[in-house]
Amino acid sequence: MRSALIVYGGWDGHDPEECASIYRRWLHEDGYSVRTATETSAFADPSIADLSLIIPIFTMSKIAKEEVENLTKAVRGGVGLAGHHGGMSDAFRESVDYQFMVGGQWVAHPGDIIDYTVDVTKPDDPIMAGIKPSFPYTSEQYYMHVDPMIEVLATTTFSGEHAPWIEGAVVPVVWKHRYGQGRVFHMTLGHRAKEFENPNMATIMRRGLNWAARDE
Repeated sequence: MRSALIVYGGWDGHDPEECASIYRRWLHEDGYSVRTATETSAFADPSIADLSLIIPIFTMSKIAKEEVENLTKAVRGGVGLAGHHGGMSDAFRESVDYQFMVGGQWVAHPGDIIDYTVDVTKPDDPIMAGIKPSFPYTSEQYYMHVDPMIEVLATTTFSGEHAPWIEGAVVPVVWKHRYGQGRVFHMTLGHRAKEFENPNMATIMRRGLNWAARDE
């Protein structure tokens, strides 16, 4: 049986507890054993190296040196890592080791909650199969600094309405990559837990979890 750990906390504005409940339900339905933790000290437990998947939901906050060292070691060794929005890509801003593993870092969301479009760039990837080539979305449009080695599955284009100097910027929304032997998946959608009700968002995220998880 595949095993997963969800570590949630940090800024409450991203509904970490509610999102953790959604992930836990999905993973149980998909045949995982699941445990949860609400402290970053869970990342320092050597036993995480035996997991199939780790999901961080911990916007901002801090992570201790020994915690990030053990977490990155586990993923390099083959444990999968997956998550969404600021719970993963705006966590632990002071840790460049963590950002290197994730493959990107949030830096801005001009206009805050706005209407924008998500464009699928790899429709043949199994994670994106059947998703419309472009779909509308209402949330924070994340402007990301990203690793050039990520494999981008979907993007968004900034209009420049709220920050004219980035007009036309094409920024990743969904990506996957390798970190050592581990598979890493991230999606920038999902500012609030209610967004998991969007079928495109939910389908992509759930498939991404299962792609990232280490095979038994």
